Amino acid sequence: MKNKKIIIIASAIFPFQSPRANRATELAKELGKQGHDVALYGVLGDYDYSAFEAKNNVKVKNIEKMTFATLNSDNSSKDTFINKILRRLLGRWLEFPNIEFMFKMTKILKKEKGTDMLISIAYPHPIHWGCALAKMRMGIAFPKLWVADCGDPYMGNPIETPAFYFKYIEKWFCRNVDYITIPIEEGRSAYYSDFRDKIKVIPQGFDFDLVRIDSREPNNEVPTFIYSGVFYQGVRDPRMFLDYLSKVPINFKFIIYTQSKDILEPYKSKLGEKLIIKDYLTREELLVELAKADFLVNFENGNTVQSPSKLIDYALAKRPIMSVSSFTIDENNIDRFLKRDYSGKLEVHNIEQYNIKNVADKFIALN
Repeated sequence: MKNKKIIIIASAIFPFQSPRANRATELAKELGKQGHDVALYGVLGDYDYSAFEAKNNVKVKNIEKMTFATLNSDNSSKDTFINKILRRLLGRWLEFPNIEFMFKMTKILKKEKGTDMLISIAYPHPIHWGCALAKMRMGIAFPKLWVADCGDPYMGNPIETPAFYFKYIEKWFCRNVDYITIPIEEGRSAYYSDFRDKIKVIPQGFDFDLVRIDSREPNNEVPTFIYSGVFYQGVRDPRMFLDYLSKVPINFKFIIYTQSKDILEPYKSKLGEKLIIKDYLTREELLVELAKADFLVNFENGNTVQSPSKLIDYALAKRPIMSVSSFTIDENNIDRFLKRDYSGKLEVHNIEQYNIKNVADKFIALN
């Protein structure tokens, strides 16, 4: 197979921890290892990528200095007072501050002559819009194949509803892209029917070679369970679950790795030492900790078009998964898990589909 010149553009990449940063980074690493000429763009910060580039055969490049969309890959950016005010005033109506990405793409792509494949990664979706604008401006100089990777839908997102007029921008970008890749088949219905023939399902991918966990059964003194990820009030919401745990008479440890700490604040006094709140770990470190738990907790999104990528990590950790609704509580199932009866566990099937080698091959097969 002929090696390709591939450009991947994301808002943030390694070492930033998010599903989209992981998507861009893991894909770039695997494509580089396969011998392709890969350039990975992101808002970088001050991280030194020289060792990363040499190890993975990837060129890491910066999306220029950002004036408003200042979140960067080393997570060192500070949100200014003016940014906070403008986001409150303009956020929903102008997709601020991420709209800035739309006007950065043309300059990037004009520098990358002879590109065989462009992979733009959203969230945020203005990266896709900027690529559509670049295609309009560049004509035949635009990359030969453009794939827009969408972790979540935009207009069809059940969690956040954009202003109605953004549908015209979404349809414009969809008309111009060659393929739209989404992580799960159920997400197809969240996109306009006119463009569903462009959709290809390619799940989130991880390097299975980096998985180093102890596969022995844990020996915890009390039931110990873990959740890792973000919370959304009213959607991926832990409060009903925590309210029920507050009434449970037995001892346990619930460890949460998150940056969404405000929603947990009222439960520190209710649960005391039973609730342990920690900052995020690197993915490799997290897998080791997940494997030490008796079971893992998944808070459902409450819709069928989105699926948490953390379920892949949970499956790799080989621990039972308790899936919890934000709207109703299955007390019997919770009680069974606390007694180490996992008969009601969530199954994650065909784990090999998430191997980054297979995921990268699916991208390369697009033509």
